[in-house]
Amino acid sequence: MTDLSLTQTAQQNADVLKGNVTCVAAVAFFSLGFPAAEILLQSWGALSLIAVRNALGAILILLVWLSFEGIRAARKAPWLRGIWIGALGFGSGSTLLVFTQSLTDPVVTALAAATMPVSGVALEVVLDGRRLTFWFVSGVVLVLAGGFIATGINLSDAGFGLGAVIGLLASALFAWGSRATVKNLPGLSSLGMTTVTSIGMMGFCIAAYCVGVFFETPGTNIPVIDTKSVGLMIVYSCVALAISQVLWIRGVGGLGIGVASFHLNAAPFYVMLILLAMGRDWNWQQAIGAAVLATGVIVAQRRNGKSKTVATP
Repeated sequence: MTDLSLTQTAQQNADVLKGNVTCVAAVAFFSLGFPAAEILLQSWGALSLIAVRNALGAILILLVWLSFEGIRAARKAPWLRGIWIGALGFGSGSTLLVFTQSLTDPVVTALAAATMPVSGVALEVVLDGRRLTFWFVSGVVLVLAGGFIATGINLSDAGFGLGAVIGLLASALFAWGSRATVKNLPGLSSLGMTTVTSIGMMGFCIAAYCVGVFFETPGTNIPVIDTKSVGLMIVYSCVALAISQVLWIRGVGGLGIGVASFHLNAAPFYVMLILLAMGRDWNWQQAIGAAVLATGVIVAQRRNGKSKTVATP
C-alpha cells in the first residue's frame, strides 16, 4: 500500500470518527428536550409549545448562519425547496412527536424517535439500492419487539396505542427530511441546510397552531410565562433543537441517514439518565425494552458473510 493510499485511508477513518462523534453529540443534546417538554406540557398546549419552540430555534439558527456566512449565502439558498423539506419532514415530524409525548412519556417518545434507523435504512433500500439482508430483517424484528416491551402497549388503551403509532410516523418523517436535506440542497453548508429547512419547520408549526386556534381545538393554550418556563424553553428550543439539529445534519451529511440514524438508539438511555438525575425511579421494563431495541439496531448493521450491503445503482 502506497503512502498516498495510507493517507487517504487515515483521512477516511478520521472523517468517519468525526461523523460518529458529531451524531453522538447531536443525539445527546436532542435527548435533553424530552424531560424539558414533559414539564412544559403540564401547562402548555402541544400545538402552542411546538410552535414557540420551533420558532425560537429557527430564528437562532438563522441569526448564527447570517453571522457566519452573510446575507449573500442566504440570497443564493434554494429557499422554496428547503422550506418544503423542512415543513413536511421536520415541521410535521416535530408536531407529531410532541403529540406523542403528550399522550405517553419522555422515554416512550425517545424510543419512538430511536426507531428512525428502520425508516432511514428503508429509505436507502427504496431510493439508494441498499440490499435487504437476514441481519437487517432480524434487526427490524428486534427493534419492534424492544419498542413493544418498553412502551408496554395495551391494545385496549386506544390513547396510548395511538401515541405509539404517531411516534413511529414522526420518526419516519424525520428520517425522510434528514435524507432529503443532504441530498436535495447541494451547495449549502450544513448550517445553511439546517437554516432553510428550519424556517420551513417553523412555518408549518405556526400554521398548525393558527388553524388550531381558529377551530378552537385543544392544545393551543399558552400559560403565564415565568422564569422556570423560560429556562426550560431555552433548553428545549436552543439546545435540544438548534444546536442538535445543526450537528445532526452535519452528521447525516458525513455518514448518510442509514448509519447516522443508528445513533438514535442511545436517546432512550440518555433520557433515562437525565430523569434518574432528576430523582425519578429506574424503570426496568423500559430499560430492557431499550436494550432489546439497541440490540436490534446493532444486528441490523451486520452483513451476510462477505456480501455487500449496498447494491450498485
